[in-house]
Amino acid sequence: MDIADFFDTFFEEAEELLSDMEQHLLELDVDDPDSEQLNAIFRAAHSIKGGAGTFGFTVLQKTTHILENLLDYARKGELTLRADLVDTFLEAKDIMHEQLDAYRSEEEPNQEAFERICQTLQQIALDEIGQQLDGPATPAAQPKTSPAPDASTDNSAEAKSGAGGHLLVALLNVADKDRVLLVEELEQLGEVQSQSGDAKRYEVILKSSDSADDIEAVMCFIIEPDQIEISVVEGVAAEPAAPEAEAPAPASPVPQAPAQSTASKASPAKEVAKEKPKKAAESSSIRVSVDKVDQIINLVGELIITQSMLDQTVSDLEDQSVGNASLQNGMSLLQRNARDLQEAVMSIRMIPMEFVFSRFPRVVRDTAGKLGKEIELITEGKSTELDKSLVERITDPLTHLVRNSLDHGVEMPDVREAIGKPRIGKLTLSARHQGGNILIEVRDDGAGMDRDRLLAKARENGLNVSDTMSDEEVFQLIFAPGFSTANEVTDVSGRGVGMDVVKRNIQSMGGRVEIQSKLGEGTNTRIVLPLTLAILDGMSIKVGGETFILPLSTVLESLQPAKEDMYAMAGDDVVIKVRDEYLPVIAIHEVLNVENAITDPTKSIAVIVQGEGRRYAMLVDELIGQQQVVVKNLEDNYRKVPGISAATILGDGSVALILDITGLHRLSRYKKEAGRKVVNNQNLSSFKEAEPS
Repeated sequence: MDIADFFDTFFEEAEELLSDMEQHLLELDVDDPDSEQLNAIFRAAHSIKGGAGTFGFTVLQKTTHILENLLDYARKGELTLRADLVDTFLEAKDIMHEQLDAYRSEEEPNQEAFERICQTLQQIALDEIGQQLDGPATPAAQPKTSPAPDASTDNSAEAKSGAGGHLLVALLNVADKDRVLLVEELEQLGEVQSQSGDAKRYEVILKSSDSADDIEAVMCFIIEPDQIEISVVEGVAAEPAAPEAEAPAPASPVPQAPAQSTASKASPAKEVAKEKPKKAAESSSIRVSVDKVDQIINLVGELIITQSMLDQTVSDLEDQSVGNASLQNGMSLLQRNARDLQEAVMSIRMIPMEFVFSRFPRVVRDTAGKLGKEIELITEGKSTELDKSLVERITDPLTHLVRNSLDHGVEMPDVREAIGKPRIGKLTLSARHQGGNILIEVRDDGAGMDRDRLLAKARENGLNVSDTMSDEEVFQLIFAPGFSTANEVTDVSGRGVGMDVVKRNIQSMGGRVEIQSKLGEGTNTRIVLPLTLAILDGMSIKVGGETFILPLSTVLESLQPAKEDMYAMAGDDVVIKVRDEYLPVIAIHEVLNVENAITDPTKSIAVIVQGEGRRYAMLVDELIGQQQVVVKNLEDNYRKVPGISAATILGDGSVALILDITGLHRLSRYKKEAGRKVVNNQNLSSFKEAEPS
């Protein structure tokens, strides 16, 4: 086993440690710092430094080493923390993250940023504690440059850490198979002198030039910290040191000091190791590649399709004898087990929203600092779970919405005080399940949206608006490309770029954005997303001889159209009146050129659906029923088709297309405007030409 095999594990662990470090720094009270938080920050830096040194990531190691020294002074109370120092520590963390990404991409980190942050941290050391911080010395350079008077100190530290000597590495409660791999890994770090023990405690004597801290840092990327104990072997470590010490006659007294130091320091190490709690034989979690999880999900999806086909075949059998009844019972059991398996596998990809929300304290802190505002961030529903692929894609839209609320929503502290509000504004991020969807909200207690100002700006930009538009429609104007109500452009926002991308990205995930706002009280932006993109709750519909799937989250109701409720508009458009609301009618058979479909709207079924904040009436021949379907990406297997979002395989083995509501409306408008209607539907054009009032 090569040490390079653990690169990915190191990168993942270091990523988590950096995230923990940032969280603790943001939560730190500079006036009364919590010692546990300071120790946690120090431990994170120490672990990253040890791993980086072992893997040869020199720039990351040196940066972390200097930061670690400052953190050590801070946790000992020798460095008084201030807000600007915490900002510098956060900047150092960002640069360490960039260095980690560079090493992950097999590139060299930015040397200029490395030198700048090191100089900044060194300057802090000079200004605050009055001394220069030592850079991390390489093991080879240390004995050559140390003068004789300091030899005892250096050798004592070396003996304490075990560098250049013999170490006792104890593996606790490690399975036989894993233990063999770990011993092989230790052989990469030094020379294994002996090994013995059982599954409960397996001891390895290792001669290595690396320190105990560095070895422990590497091993802890493979096993849990409680599964390893490292201590210096006293007798064996002293023997190789004696011949080297006898060579220079004047220095004969010197070797005794490290030997005494070794003896005095080794026993406490063993005592501490004995106090470590024992750990169960198996860890509570494992790391698995996302590709492997996706492969399992795809296979389970195929299993569900096959089970549906078998179920369809059994239900079509004419023989209802006892044997066939047993077969049907078996199929029912298979269906239930397959559904349970599908839900269990899908839950593997579900991760809590805490992974998204955890990065926003930093965003809010930095943005509020630039704007000169005081903001309190509140998070709710962090344990709410969402599919991993959606979590990764929702982060950028959420970040833009948060920045927008801070810049345009929350007022300046003096303004808030003048109108009777607290100086500190509130920004709330919440997540909760709602039916088969997840509802994410970004709420602020700021100025709210001014309807008249939005309409005036829309007219100024040449948008087609009217005073009769509902508040919801007016608020949706902020998602128009290039639309912005900012008086001046800042480095936070104001260019009118981004909100349209936010909406587009959310819609590409099968979601929608809703805005609720009250002038003077604040704004609530709601994002509704499906829990996963792999499984879809759908409504099966029939149009002609074709079966289509409507996403159930978009379906509001269905009804039988009456002729007196249908109105023909200018330009071949038809609307239907539903409870005093006029909805555009989309005839699916016309848009998708489906033959042998019902062309008389009064004999069709109108399915009321919602997309992009608007409602539509879709004319279909028949409602088949509700079912869960496995989503197959159409672009990967064929090409992008207007009006179609994906495809699925039904129980009879046939392919059904999943309809894209807004895409169908755009396609319908395009065909009418271009004069490309394939079917000249006299039934639609025969309705009374009356403008609805």
